[in-house]
Amino acid sequence: MKRKLQLAAVLFGLWPIIILAAQGDREFQLSGTGSSDNEFNTNNHIYEDAMALTLSSEAFSPGGSIPAVYTCDGLDIPPPLEWSDLPAGTQSLALVVDDPDAPDPKAPKRTWVHWVLYNIPPSVEKLQEGETPSGSPPGTRQGLNDWKRTGYGGPCPPTGRHRYVHKLYALDTMLPDLNEPTKAELEAAMEGHVLARGELIGTYERTR
Repeated sequence: MKRKLQLAAVLFGLWPIIILAAQGDREFQLSGTGSSDNEFNTNNHIYEDAMALTLSSEAFSPGGSIPAVYTCDGLDIPPPLEWSDLPAGTQSLALVVDDPDAPDPKAPKRTWVHWVLYNIPPSVEKLQEGETPSGSPPGTRQGLNDWKRTGYGGPCPPTGRHRYVHKLYALDTMLPDLNEPTKAELEAAMEGHVLARGELIGTYERTR
């Protein structure tokens, strides 16, 4: 009997430690460490059930180097992009291009937004090289990049080789006029409307 009481005391004495350890582990999982942008997980909840669509460019292969003509070292014009496999019910498309390696891929601190487009008509299957706001498909609207202007801003990394993530979203609705939204504002407006998503990554490093 005495041994049973001692065992019970030991076990019950450990319970607070076990409970605190479990709580600490949960807090670590909830809080996380580091920026989710740098793992391409930003706002994953807006497309966690989305289908996959194909996004490609004739200018560079997936994971390949982006030609200098599309960067600040060249003409600084957007590359050609094309897509396929839009799901039934697609009412509009949105495009975001960003760099998760800013300012230094060895120690990234933020994601730099290069291009924001939305309400691209679903009948459009590609964007031509050098697409400009005035030359965009009818109905297409522009958002703000991180230079606080509309339109495309090409790769211009201060150091190292950066990744440039081109993300295309198929939506089940036409969005209202968001008045030149930021990437975050566009993502908020898209929440609950993403049917499919495609991604194309290119890289660039300046030679100076």
